Amino acid sequence: MHRRHLITAAGLLIGSALVRGKANATALRNGRDRVAPRLLKAFLSLPGEKSAQIDVDAPRHPWRIAHEPEALLFCGSCFKTFVLTTFLQEVEAGRLSESDQIDINNNIRSVGGGVFDFLTGTASARTVLEAMISHSDNTATDAAMLRVGVDKVRAFLLKAGLTRARIPDSTRRFFSYVAGYPPGEDMGWAGLQAMNAGQNGRPTRPSINDQQTMVCPASDFVSYYKRALAGEFFQKRETLTEFKRIQAMADAIVAVPPDTPAYLKGGSISWDGFYCMATAGQMIVDGTRVTFCLSLNWHDRDGSEATVVSAYKQAVTDVLSQIRQQVL
Repeated sequence: MHRRHLITAAGLLIGSALVRGKANATALRNGRDRVAPRLLKAFLSLPGEKSAQIDVDAPRHPWRIAHEPEALLFCGSCFKTFVLTTFLQEVEAGRLSESDQIDINNNIRSVGGGVFDFLTGTASARTVLEAMISHSDNTATDAAMLRVGVDKVRAFLLKAGLTRARIPDSTRRFFSYVAGYPPGEDMGWAGLQAMNAGQNGRPTRPSINDQQTMVCPASDFVSYYKRALAGEFFQKRETLTEFKRIQAMADAIVAVPPDTPAYLKGGSISWDGFYCMATAGQMIVDGTRVTFCLSLNWHDRDGSEATVVSAYKQAVTDVLSQIRQQVL
């Protein structure tokens, strides 16, 4: 599936009401309509393919700014929040416990994250979930997905109406497929190590494909976080509290303005000349919920990894800081 077939054209949408009542195309009155377009200026100046949606649920006049919000861009580890929600739902139902011990070994070990790279033994489900979100550890992610079952995560996405989101069977299965192994085949820990050392020796596949991938439109991430953080996906208050606690640990929180509560997850990839940076979540500005997703996909021809990653991080920081200032 070629990436250009996945992109849905959409213009810059400004000033549409999000909740509580009729569509309101004049939500940015009194001069603020002049401010809204430049709030995304730093992000839109980046090279490559961009998708963004930011919903500001101001009590009197909720408003939105967006650019290509329906585009199916690669989201990287941002998908791990869906695993967290599904796991906590199973805990809430009594079928799993955060005290459960989960096996960590070479049978499920993956690359990326640095938490469980050298651990063989067990860890509590709580520790695994925290490592998955706070450090984006791929071994932790695969361990959690194995315990909860990837089919249940996909069933959650279907029930929640997030039908355009696509997740891999595991991060290791994703790496196996894009590294050229047959569909459904696990390259094993030795194969992962060889791949990481640049000794794969197989024809590679693109990160966005029809077998094992990580894609989700910005609009779906915004819808998901608004509903998840409002408690829609949980039955118990303490489950929502645990979800918020773990989401607040994400290292991508550095993009949020200082002293601003936030719940989010970041994602990235560097694979065969293709790159992704993505940030999705919600911040609370003086009681106003600001839910956002900013995704960027690019290739070597668009700019070097180091240069674009640095520019993306600064752009996201600038955008969220300006949104906060506008809300205040």
